[in-house]
Amino acid sequence: MPELPEVEIVRRGLAQVMEGRRVERVEVRRHDLRMPVPEDFDQRLEGRTLEKLGRRAKYLVGEFDDGTVLLAHLGMSGRMIIETPDDAGRRPAEFAHDTGRHAKHEHIVFHVGNGTVIRFSDPRRFGLMVLTDRQSFARHKLIGHLGPEPTGGDFTGPVLAARLKGKKTPIKSALLDQTIIAGVGNIYACEALYAAGISPRRQAATVQGHRANRLAKAVSDVLGDAIEAGGSSLRDHIAPTGELGYFQHSFKVYGRTGEPCPGCDCGQSVSRIVQSGRSTFYCAKRQR
Repeated sequence: MPELPEVEIVRRGLAQVMEGRRVERVEVRRHDLRMPVPEDFDQRLEGRTLEKLGRRAKYLVGEFDDGTVLLAHLGMSGRMIIETPDDAGRRPAEFAHDTGRHAKHEHIVFHVGNGTVIRFSDPRRFGLMVLTDRQSFARHKLIGHLGPEPTGGDFTGPVLAARLKGKKTPIKSALLDQTIIAGVGNIYACEALYAAGISPRRQAATVQGHRANRLAKAVSDVLGDAIEAGGSSLRDHIAPTGELGYFQHSFKVYGRTGEPCPGCDCGQSVSRIVQSGRSTFYCAKRQR
């Protein structure tokens, strides 16, 4: 599933061609996504201007000139692909890899005022697109429960420590809890815990003081580095303009079971355990 950095890369690509532009036409080819696409989805967006395309956790947030707000999630396999008038009906060369599978599963297509087409494809249909409004957005059932954004200046050690207080789950599981921190997924939880030198098995409530400071910084730094690298392209993630992400080449522990710990001469290999049904990768000696 795309995590925060991948969604942010998608947001940045789409914002360049959609912000300030009028939606001329919307094609809804399937309504039965993870949540049903509203029957009047096309009618409510056609003729409207997208004023701002933001992000909340792993959701894209589109704010339109009449107060309508679009909430979009890429699910497990979703992509947003941009085609400009210069493409003239052909797929850009960057999309040659795995394009056929996604072309067969294009569920929603946006035509914007500069002749650009944005195609949402999702073979597994775990993504969603729903509508709300500015007044209801903060209380929406998909948004209202989310914790703080981990990439802003307001996310600090004391903030994290307060949200972990009393939590008896392992810290790795707590990082994946979207009510504690918004947007962190399995890859970046593993990488942040490694960077902070904290064991994924440690009880979340014990991550206080200097540990919380280290972990909050590690989460922000790892996510920031991933965004700068274009995210991680493991299976489905590509930017809307076709570029692959490169942060997977910088993984310290994720997916590196049995390889030497890259950050020290501890002599340990990267270990893999399963927590809450998810693979966790870490160095048992370095991380305490």
